[in-house]
Amino acid sequence: MSVVAWDSSPKPVSTEKTLVKMKKKSSSKVKEGTEPCSINDCDNWADKSMGGRSLSIENAEDVWGSNFTIRKGRVRVCKSCYKKWKKHSKDDSNHY
Repeated sequence: MSVVAWDSSPKPVSTEKTLVKMKKKSSSKVKEGTEPCSINDCDNWADKSMGGRSLSIENAEDVWGSNFTIRKGRVRVCKSCYKKWKKHSKDDSNHY
């Protein structure tokens, strides 16, 4: 019976596919939004890529009164303002 020795040392892999996968993304730039939050007291961005949402005018009036601007029949809000609305409307039984 012969004994076979296996080489378990890691072998360098240098194919193009692995090099592409290993490249770091250079996302050191701060994202600048294009759609500002419609709430007058807020300076954040309401872009969909940044977590922004749009609310109906009626839903926005429940939380902020008339302290917002309307765009295309909707109220664009940033992620933090959306969370405020969500907490406020959480116990509303007639939401739907």
